[in-house]
Amino acid sequence: MTQILTIKSNRPPRVVNLTDTARSKLIELLEAEGDPGLALRMAVKPGGCSGFSYELYFDSEVAEGDLVEEFDGVRVVVDPESAERLRGSTLDYRDGLMGAGFAINNPNVTRTCGCGNSFA
Repeated sequence: MTQILTIKSNRPPRVVNLTDTARSKLIELLEAEGDPGLALRMAVKPGGCSGFSYELYFDSEVAEGDLVEEFDGVRVVVDPESAERLRGSTLDYRDGLMGAGFAINNPNVTRTCGCGNSFA
């Protein structure tokens, strides 16, 4: 008979997750920057044809209230307001014939625009 082991953690679920591919690409980009104090900042800002758009950039500042996630060599920083819109999202990196770049799979999105750069 197979027994299922359930482990409960006091740690709240992550705001965002990274795929292994995204983490590897971020490590590569962070090493190229040459500043060990940098973190990836993920934010949601008003704008775009559907209401909101994503911002991804390297940041050396962590403000009071920011949520910081650690992923084996990559720190991800999210402000509290953006965290509510990003909760449960996964950041991936894709490299294919149609181009390369980061993509966010966000379960909170109800609609996106035709260009794919904004969401509601």
